[in-house]
Amino acid sequence: MASGRGLSGMGIHRKRGGGSRLPIVLVIFFSVLAPLIFFVGRGLYTSASIDQNDIPSGSSKQNVHWRERLALRYIKSLLSKDVIDVIAASTVDLGPLSLDSLRKSNMSASWKFVGAETSVENNATSEFLACMLIWLSPTDGRSQLVDTPAKQFRRQLRERRREKRAADLVQQDDEAIVKLENAAIERSKSVDSAVLGKYSIWRKENENDNSDSTVRLMRDQMIMARVYLSIAKMKNKPDLQQELQSRLKESQRALGDTAADADLHHSVPEKIKLMGQVLSKAREQLYDCKLVTGKLRAMLQTADEQVRSLKKQSTFLSQLAAKTIPNGIHCMSMRLTIEYYLLPPEKRKFPGSENLENPNLYHYALFSDNVLAASVVVNSTIMNAKDSSKHVFHLVTDKLNFGAMNMWFLLNPPGKAAIHVENVDEFKWLNSSYCPVLRQLESASMKEYYFKADHPTTLSSGASNLKYRNPKYLSMLNHLRFYLPQVYPKLNKILFLDDDIVVQKDLTRLWSVDLQGKVNGAVETCGESFHRFDKYLNFTNPHIARSFDPNACGWAYGMNMFDLKEWKKKDITGIYHKWQNMNEDRTLWKLGTLPPGLITFYNLTHPLEKSWHVLGLGYNPSVDRSEIENAAVVHYNGNMKPWLELAMTKYRSYWTKYIKSRNMDFGCGDLYVDFGCGVIRPTPIAFVHEPACFLSIVPRV
Repeated sequence: MASGRGLSGMGIHRKRGGGSRLPIVLVIFFSVLAPLIFFVGRGLYTSASIDQNDIPSGSSKQNVHWRERLALRYIKSLLSKDVIDVIAASTVDLGPLSLDSLRKSNMSASWKFVGAETSVENNATSEFLACMLIWLSPTDGRSQLVDTPAKQFRRQLRERRREKRAADLVQQDDEAIVKLENAAIERSKSVDSAVLGKYSIWRKENENDNSDSTVRLMRDQMIMARVYLSIAKMKNKPDLQQELQSRLKESQRALGDTAADADLHHSVPEKIKLMGQVLSKAREQLYDCKLVTGKLRAMLQTADEQVRSLKKQSTFLSQLAAKTIPNGIHCMSMRLTIEYYLLPPEKRKFPGSENLENPNLYHYALFSDNVLAASVVVNSTIMNAKDSSKHVFHLVTDKLNFGAMNMWFLLNPPGKAAIHVENVDEFKWLNSSYCPVLRQLESASMKEYYFKADHPTTLSSGASNLKYRNPKYLSMLNHLRFYLPQVYPKLNKILFLDDDIVVQKDLTRLWSVDLQGKVNGAVETCGESFHRFDKYLNFTNPHIARSFDPNACGWAYGMNMFDLKEWKKKDITGIYHKWQNMNEDRTLWKLGTLPPGLITFYNLTHPLEKSWHVLGLGYNPSVDRSEIENAAVVHYNGNMKPWLELAMTKYRSYWTKYIKSRNMDFGCGDLYVDFGCGVIRPTPIAFVHEPACFLSIVPRV
């Protein structure tokens, strides 16, 4: 240890004898770090000079590469690989220091170095040298990293950019909120407050958050009173039970049917106060979270059941109203019948009887027991026809309305058109031995099905079964459409019309439509899924499943052009009889004439343009007005017939404008005719043209 040692390659020796020793730090500095600083400094200086003069040279790049390799060799002999990796991975404010960040001029010009275009192999070397230079930079006599003015400026720039980005995001958020608010305001303008009713949030009386708060408070108190009343009875608290019951009755009487605070009695605040005291007392004695929750849940379920029951009752009553004839129309028919049978036989005949079997004219078939509805169909057709003298109307009704139907058109003849009214009960050929549906309607099993079996009599439970008792399903007037060639044997074509339609255009072009060998010309309705065959027929039955396509398109009755020649060739009535006999047990379809019609005319129906026949005015409030205006025929199919109070007001005017007749002297006792818009006509009843009004007859007071 005492012997002298030297550092190879440096020419520095020690004497064996005494003398001063050089500190180890100075040895390291002069032998390693000083050359490193010298070479790297020269390299950086060269790089800066080249950058400033923009004169790159190949020899300078080679010198830089040589200096970097020499410096790296000395550094590697001094530090281990792990230490070099740690230094190379050291970070500054912008993250890990990399060669890319230096070469992309993210740092100031004083930190650039020669060799920016060198290969990727030199990345580690250059990165390490940059880290060492930062570590060795002397500032104020300290060898540590200190922010320079350039770094502080860059940091300020970054902070400004962050603030700007944050401000932009806030502004975008504010703009989005404003757009949403504007869109909500625009949507609110289209809200129909008349439809939403009192609880519409857009109505003025509800602008105040506390609107009708007293009414709501009373209702809440009554709910809690019922809960505690039940618990008091359960826990045998008779005094509290009686007190709660007394306060509850007082609140019920005070509230009644009131819906607004303004309608409440001035004594209500005192009753609210007394009820609050009783509820507070009940809470102290009876409150049990589990019990209260259970009672509230039970009350909610009970209320839900009541709502369902009321909905069923409402459905039942609406269907009942839709299937009945208003008193005014019934009374009118009775008086017309009396007047008809008082006429001498020679005055009961219509003119133009010679045209009834002329195949060159335009023939219409209309089967109805509603005099007023039939009159609108005939009047609307004639008023929109180009030449009424070429039109012939064949009306069939039942014996109850036969006289009234004749009398109406005798008093109100349809212009120059011919008209003929028949009684379905006088068709002797239409009997149970020939007609399967008539035989089935007369059978005991059918009567049991329609009137007794599984048909509860209560309002709430009978709503869904009322359709089975609809008189039209039991009337031969409804099934007579399958016997058109038998009723009109000498005609070639006939247009079948329902009594709940209105004609708005001339229909004569329908006779020139080529049905392409088909029997039935009708407008298809399969734009909606529920008008496919599988919605009307039972496809679990093998006869139905193998004979028809469940996705086949349905079509509508109401306006149908029938080719009676093709009808006879294809024996359409025979096809109908075959399937009607197979459905005696009602396993193929349940009711109505549309399902057997779809079966009978399967692959024998020619689709007409939709503008010929627009449906839905009896159930759909969203029928497009332009479609209605452009339609040749509009159909009030559904429960809301235009002659009923159930009718939709927006569609009624299309029907009422064709109620037109001469003054007639008949009434039903002492009655008025009420046209629904403030116009009262005293008896004798005068039927006049009131386009926007609803016709009904009310007793004279």
